[in-house]
Amino acid sequence: MEEIVKISLDNEMDLILAHKRSMKIAEMCGLPIASQTRFSTAVSEVARCSIASGKNSVLVLGINTIKAGRKEIQAVLTDQIDLRGCNPEAYKYADKLSGSIGYSYAGGQSKTILSHQVSSPGLLSDAKINALADYFKYEPPISAYDEIRKKNIELAALSEKLGESENQYRNLVDTIPVLICIVNDRSTVLLSNHAFKAYLKTPLAIFDKKSLGAFIHHDDVHPILEGWNNVKKSRRDFSAEIRIKKDGIYIWHNVSIMPNKSEDGSFKSWLIYFINNNAQKMIVEALKDNSELRKMQLELQSANSKLKFKNKELEQFAFITSHDLQEPLRKIMIMISRAAEHLTEGQKTLYYFDKITLAAGRLSNLISDVLNYSRVNNHDKFIKEADLNDVATQALEDLSLIIEEKKAAVNLNGLPVVTGIETQLRQLFYNLINNALKFNALKPVVNISSRIISDKSDTAFDPAAPCGDFYLISIEDNGIGMDSEYSARIFDMFQRLHQKGKYSGNGIGLALCKRIVENHNGTINFTSTPGKGTVFWIYLPILAA
Repeated sequence: MEEIVKISLDNEMDLILAHKRSMKIAEMCGLPIASQTRFSTAVSEVARCSIASGKNSVLVLGINTIKAGRKEIQAVLTDQIDLRGCNPEAYKYADKLSGSIGYSYAGGQSKTILSHQVSSPGLLSDAKINALADYFKYEPPISAYDEIRKKNIELAALSEKLGESENQYRNLVDTIPVLICIVNDRSTVLLSNHAFKAYLKTPLAIFDKKSLGAFIHHDDVHPILEGWNNVKKSRRDFSAEIRIKKDGIYIWHNVSIMPNKSEDGSFKSWLIYFINNNAQKMIVEALKDNSELRKMQLELQSANSKLKFKNKELEQFAFITSHDLQEPLRKIMIMISRAAEHLTEGQKTLYYFDKITLAAGRLSNLISDVLNYSRVNNHDKFIKEADLNDVATQALEDLSLIIEEKKAAVNLNGLPVVTGIETQLRQLFYNLINNALKFNALKPVVNISSRIISDKSDTAFDPAAPCGDFYLISIEDNGIGMDSEYSARIFDMFQRLHQKGKYSGNGIGLALCKRIVENHNGTINFTSTPGKGTVFWIYLPILAA
């Protein structure tokens, strides 16, 4: 098969890409509109199974040549899950639409092949197939999400290239005859190159008077320490000539100290290197090799800036799209309801009315959640003191029916008063308490409490606890818990940790919680044990006195 386009299936936006691109390929191959629709819908149905239940799903669309010069459009979807076993009804429906579907599962890998024969294969020359591939390679993005996805792929490639360059630069630094080390503001040596270690024959741990006196001439120790102290205060470079002892002989070197600026603009470490005066030309040549690394760093910074801008565009796109889709969706749901009034239960089943209604309901919930996510923003006129006891009580009132239905016990201890947006904080408590009730196979018990932490507090319970003075609000449950493998993506958009058939939701709730907490200059994390429960840790800044 000649590959035309490849799509990684991670979330609902990728489902849209799969549908539109399979539709476009069918159109460009001269298929009638009805055939285009059937083929793209069948591809979407199988892709939906991958997004809901699959793992590491990849969809490849291309042109396959079969015997006697005939050609067909082919969609090949690979996955590490037995997709047909997860959703046989979806596969049955896809087979009904396409009329040609192949499936295999072996060795922990499933492969689904959907194909549709092209009526005029003579038009699909090698040049035309290459033109199809070029079209999708250079096509304009169909949405802000598509643009961000492309930028992320470019950014990943650039980061990999930067990593290779950094390794090459480290190898270079280790081979040149220059003594290099990095020291933090507490005079602790963070790392040193191979030449430095070989020169001293003993590791340099502290950049202080005693350690320097072991290999630097005693007349030069005070000037270098004075220059070191001035560098830490002024954040400016320092350079001087000193004598270093080698095999009982003092050799003149040039020492340079320069601030090592972090990405956030702060100075937390300093680069110190000692160069034999006769080797100055050598170090200049070596540093020229760093120009390519500097260029890549600038490219990475530029890509990051573009990514931030595109993320803002995506938020605007999500808000506008969600808002504009609500009204036509409501009309569709009303028309579905009215149409169903005149049908028997058998006819409703025949025409998939139940599935259509459920799908429309899920879409409505998804649109509402995306709309809520896009609305989370800082508006100064809404910021005021908020009593979290009142906020949590209002959230519990909203959840009173499910609490009563599950006979849950919710224990609310004293919570602080914080500065924030009350409606957002209520949404935060609602989502986290609702999750504690929903993802629970027992009689739910939820404990909500708070305390104050500082730099001196024991934070071993949460490795990601921030430094500083914070109100720590904990929401603890006895639910099903989560594996630690999910910690890196639990707060991402459209991330579901459970199958749709078992627990409801669309993977936006915790992403919304994280955004609300960050909107209040705080952080959120969790600790969890499968089968025993989960604790969410919310850190909010303490009110200024």
